[in-house]
Amino acid sequence: MLKSGKLLRLRRLSLARDGRHLLIPLDHSVSDGPIVPADKWDSLLRELVDGGADGIIVHKGRARALAPDILKKCALVVHLSASTACADDVNAKVLVADVEEALQLGADAVSVHVNIGSETESRQLADLGAVARSCEAWGMPLIAMIYPRGPRIENPRDPALLAHLTNVAADLGADMVKTSVALPLERMAEVVANSPIPVLAAGGPPDGSDLVEYGAAVMAAGCRGLAFGRRVFTSPSPYTTVSRLAAVVHGGHGGAEGMDLRTTDYSTIVAGVA
Repeated sequence: MLKSGKLLRLRRLSLARDGRHLLIPLDHSVSDGPIVPADKWDSLLRELVDGGADGIIVHKGRARALAPDILKKCALVVHLSASTACADDVNAKVLVADVEEALQLGADAVSVHVNIGSETESRQLADLGAVARSCEAWGMPLIAMIYPRGPRIENPRDPALLAHLTNVAADLGADMVKTSVALPLERMAEVVANSPIPVLAAGGPPDGSDLVEYGAAVMAAGCRGLAFGRRVFTSPSPYTTVSRLAAVVHGGHGGAEGMDLRTTDYSTIVAGVA
């Protein structure tokens, strides 16, 4: 039985209150460098929020700098893990914040990154378990961002491997799991069917094809939401991209131009990706 505080926060992660989620990760500035020039940050956030994003994912320092009105219609997820592209091992994620800090910032959820198959997998799993314990104590939802990355991974898109990862997230206490999409994409349904917790699809189509059509296919496979970052904030119009993705996630149709998402043959959408 979930505590009432956690239930309230989980509801705020879905604007439509339909249990579906469109989250925009913006934690890339730690790993890779600036997302946009500093004077464009506020306007980017407003485009994302006005376009219909259910939540944004940022590190604690960015959360402190958010204009208060931005969060009137958008949830805040504080990301607790970090590494940079300059590290000896880019897959070695470490905790750089805790649940108590996120609560002080008004967060609706926290997220933790774990790379299964990496050299530091054991420490990252321990960190996830420790954060889950704090989340339970404070009634804070936990999103596990869990990926197959490292020298022991042969096929990071293997459905059986991804199903294993979603169960790791659930067993260690996460409320939702963000992970890679299986290929061929229609086999993502197997990952979802084997996950005890809601699955959020990470990233975008690996072949660079249409993001909205890809999002529609992922949702059709049973995912409970999308967590797309780079392909959104680098698009010519983040507002337009988010609004179309929001229609896919919450509306059931109308998000992709000329598509009826209730009747579309999704196998034709994913053929180029598979």
